[in-house]
Amino acid sequence: MELLHNAIRPYAWGSRTAISELLGKAVPAPHPEAELWMGAHPGDPSKVVGPDGAERSLLELLAEDPKGQLGEVFATRWGGRLPFLMKVLAAEEALSLQAHPSAEQAASGFAAEEKAGVPMDAATRNYKDPSPKPELICALTEFHALAGFRDPHRSAALLRSLDAPDFAPYAELLAAQPDAQGLRALFTTLITLPQTALDLLLPQVLDACVLHVKERGEFDLECRTVLELGEAYPGDAGVLAALLLNRLVLQPGEAVHLPAGNLHAYLHGTGIEILANSDNVLRCGLTPKHVDVPELLRVLDFTCGDMPVQRGEEVTPGLAVYRTPSSEFELSRLDLTAGVDVRVDDAGPQILLCVRGTVSVLDGAGGELELTRGQSMWLAAADPAVVARSANGEPALVFRATAGA
Repeated sequence: MELLHNAIRPYAWGSRTAISELLGKAVPAPHPEAELWMGAHPGDPSKVVGPDGAERSLLELLAEDPKGQLGEVFATRWGGRLPFLMKVLAAEEALSLQAHPSAEQAASGFAAEEKAGVPMDAATRNYKDPSPKPELICALTEFHALAGFRDPHRSAALLRSLDAPDFAPYAELLAAQPDAQGLRALFTTLITLPQTALDLLLPQVLDACVLHVKERGEFDLECRTVLELGEAYPGDAGVLAALLLNRLVLQPGEAVHLPAGNLHAYLHGTGIEILANSDNVLRCGLTPKHVDVPELLRVLDFTCGDMPVQRGEEVTPGLAVYRTPSSEFELSRLDLTAGVDVRVDDAGPQILLCVRGTVSVLDGAGGELELTRGQSMWLAAADPAVVARSANGEPALVFRATAGA
């Protein structure tokens, strides 16, 4: 078991306070800090801190000793790669409206771009690797997001509640076919509108949202969100698409799983994100980055309805697991209190991150490592099972990333 030193990604939508506060650095940070990466992604691998303080890339350790670091089963299954990536995500502004491909879609998309000779660093490149990218986000603070297509009957009611004459035909398009196919037809129509049509339609929709909010209508939160997005991304078709998605507010400890094809956009808040170790993103709006609508439509899942919110399934006192069908990752939460030890099984490679309090991690053979708030550690598959406990009797909170069952 060894401490990790992790990279911070400075995307423009990030917070100047959340990650700096977690790491005990000066606040505000000199620039936005969006994501703290923990894992072995080639773009920014973590550094493993040895007993002498020397740092080595986790990627290098995996390459040198894949079976010792990952275990024979995982090393074979994942080709010597760590299958998951863990992040602290801190959104001050909305991220792009996006979806991620399935394993089959990623493999075929990557092969097609490789055959076409699209450079890996090209702005128009969609597939950076042949892997899927399912993910789960667990709130550390109140966390706001758009995720998954809302029940079409509810979306039709929302669209009809907006007094925007030129938008009425679009509302009726969904009302006439309130199912997944109707959603596909309406979404495709909205996201491919010519800019001249958008420039006429969007102001009407935004004015209608203002009126809806003033009158304290049923869809107040949804309309406020569209107004915020419309101000941040004027003339963007993604603002209209946002009307069709579930508007979520997660409380600390609550999580949602986003499978392949799920259209989503994180809006505001700080959370723990765990995902397959991939960088494949297909965007359709709310961004100045490359947008490939035909490819997005190829991977989108128009299954509709409420997004299930998890609170973690307690498996032993102090240990809760967020269950998903994803084989690449599993997220657990350790709620440590005085006198309660939580056993962390030696079930393959693991990363532990302390987000509150101070934690002692003991391996049963005399080894001990202390994690303070913001610190993380690497547990190789060859390491023995460990026990985590509060170091000073005060409550502590740790998140644990492992491969899926």
